[in-house]
Amino acid sequence: MAEFKPVLLSLPTSLTPSLVLEILPYGLTIHKLLVQADGRTHDVVIGPESPKDHVTQKYTNSIVGRYANRIPVGTHVLEKKGFKSELKALANESPIVSLHGGPVGFDAVPWTILTKDNPPKLFSRSELSRLGGLPESSFAIFRLISPAGDQGFPGELTVEALIALISPESPTKPITTSGDAEYSLGSVVIVYRAKLEGETKTVTPVNLTQHWGFNLDASLQDGPEPLTIKEHTLTIKADHIAELDSSALGTGNFIAVSTKPAHAHTAKIIGDKFPDAGYDDYYLFSESAQSTIETRILLNSFGEESNYLKDLLRPPDDAERGTRAGAVVELKSKKSGLKLAFDTNQRGAMFYSNALAKATNGARKKIHGGSGVSGDGNAYGPHTAAFLEFHHPLTAFLYPKNKDTEDTLLTSDELYHNYVRCDVTLNPPRPEA
Repeated sequence: MAEFKPVLLSLPTSLTPSLVLEILPYGLTIHKLLVQADGRTHDVVIGPESPKDHVTQKYTNSIVGRYANRIPVGTHVLEKKGFKSELKALANESPIVSLHGGPVGFDAVPWTILTKDNPPKLFSRSELSRLGGLPESSFAIFRLISPAGDQGFPGELTVEALIALISPESPTKPITTSGDAEYSLGSVVIVYRAKLEGETKTVTPVNLTQHWGFNLDASLQDGPEPLTIKEHTLTIKADHIAELDSSALGTGNFIAVSTKPAHAHTAKIIGDKFPDAGYDDYYLFSESAQSTIETRILLNSFGEESNYLKDLLRPPDDAERGTRAGAVVELKSKKSGLKLAFDTNQRGAMFYSNALAKATNGARKKIHGGSGVSGDGNAYGPHTAAFLEFHHPLTAFLYPKNKDTEDTLLTSDELYHNYVRCDVTLNPPRPEA
């Protein structure tokens, strides 16, 4: 089936090392993120070997939407700037919890890859011209139309997603000026756009993210030994985590990281002060680290010359960042020498250590030491991946203090604009003495 046929994105073959992405139209799923570096190929995202196994290994590198994370089941009255509607959140995780958009979310439906004959509608002429300067093999834009009432969400919503690879300017030149040499391998850019359709003015919750899970050492496995990310180093520039109730629903309150040492991820080894239940927490970025790039753009101000991609598509070793803020999350491994540095215009990120995974369920990729066969018992167990999901605060629309600000509501007068960029670098491991 076409929805399980990978769309291949790659950088020019003359670049060594390089990046390659395999994207499935089913669920806009990143099936593989291949990093060719230091004489070998790494696949830095976990997941099944067979594309079709993503149907049962849900939320593994797919998009989630219309709304990331958990919403209380039931009817919620929505109002923003005079626009009113209702969300009827449907149960799927439990009788009281609607997870990741409901029973059939954006992760479980096919997306359409756009072409010259079916061009994007939510990117400006200037933005498409900028994309045209990239190698044709390095990017793709996908579309999904979510009808009014889809999973209980109001309003017909058109969503378009750009996924692109960006080449370094000087792949053989170190990007560090002191200490161990560090080399840029390129960048992955994801941009989500969304717009409500129809003449009737309305409002709907939208909070999209890529639910991708990383293990930077998994491709160094020689067999089905247990995997872990506890030896990875993680930095999250956050000063608060979301308070959760017993059903993992957000309460709207936040807890200072200074009172929770396990959540002070400042170049912290993940296994240090590791919670008994692992990590499944939302981190609110420090105000000084947050991006100033808009997440809702007034449609009457978005014209053909508008360009929100210019700075996102700069080479990773370009010193000029433009409007982009610095990295808010970094994940690195001393063993493989790989590092991922993320920046985004979202206000925070979930960090999930795959705590609920069971090695008896699903399949593990062959490149990660698995058989690739679902149900063989050597899949990914707890704490085998760092899922880093960038989005706005949990169920922000439920709390009056967020009214008409970062409330995760989108009106008919606005364009949703959400980006995350991942810069991939290599600090080649030193040979053991």
